[in-house]
Amino acid sequence: MERERADAPLQTVSEGVLLLMGPTASGKTELAIELARRVGAEIVSADSRQVYRGMAVGTAQPDAAQRARAVHHLVAFLEPEERYSAARFVRDAARCLDEIAACGRRAIVVGGTGFYLRALSGEMVLADVACDETLRARLREESRLHPQEALYAWLAALDAPRAAAVPAADRYRTLRALEVALSRGSAPQRPLPTLAARGARVLKVALAVDRDVLAGRIRARARAMIDGGLLEEAESLEGRDVPAGDAVGYPQALAYLRGMYTRAELEQALTRATLRYAKRQMTWLRGEPELCWVTSDSGALGALERSARESLGWT
Repeated sequence: MERERADAPLQTVSEGVLLLMGPTASGKTELAIELARRVGAEIVSADSRQVYRGMAVGTAQPDAAQRARAVHHLVAFLEPEERYSAARFVRDAARCLDEIAACGRRAIVVGGTGFYLRALSGEMVLADVACDETLRARLREESRLHPQEALYAWLAALDAPRAAAVPAADRYRTLRALEVALSRGSAPQRPLPTLAARGARVLKVALAVDRDVLAGRIRARARAMIDGGLLEEAESLEGRDVPAGDAVGYPQALAYLRGMYTRAELEQALTRATLRYAKRQMTWLRGEPELCWVTSDSGALGALERSARESLGWT
């Protein structure tokens, strides 16, 4: 992949970029697809789990029918064992945005990984360090030997501000932050092609969903995931060094396969875990600056289209 320069002109400046975010099961995917069809846009996924192949059900990737209705980028393009970072996402997304603009299309960046969206917008500073496989191997071994609490304490001792930005129970992000902290000074940091650094106009929209409505959608999604192949995916990932293997759904599915849950208990456990995840996403969104909220209901598409027309000039 050709590396982007932070000072390269972003071709999408004239059209602007729409960032659409919201909690899981809020209807982001369908709304983005319908808007893309109306305004001649393509979709760039901003989801740290949907990048992986073989994890379509557990990460709620857009299915074949949805991807046929609108072009999607950064979905299912990595093997499950590969590690991904916010810095790499910014570079990959910038490349996709330029390719979309070169085709005369508009761009909608959609996802529930707020950290990625904020990184792309340029509202947070990221360290972009080169991959060091020796260091990664060391951290994998440390992760095998030590509990999450010890890894997080190590990160806090190395870089307290970075540790404060990482959930204490998030093993994946803790290991990535440790990699950055331990790499600092060993290689020069590269500037990232964020939207702010490249002068792009940005409209940030989040979907607001009634709590009971969201809970109902999550319960329905839990049943659909179990029926749609979640158990088979979890079984195929078991025993492999898969960074996204702790994503909501897989630990619960493995517990069921080991006889720890009944089917009804699996549905309940998956629903509870997803609700907790959605709550964390909403907490993040409430702290997001310059965010336009749209209610996720029958009028959402019209409201989103109006916002894009008024802020970005999309017609």
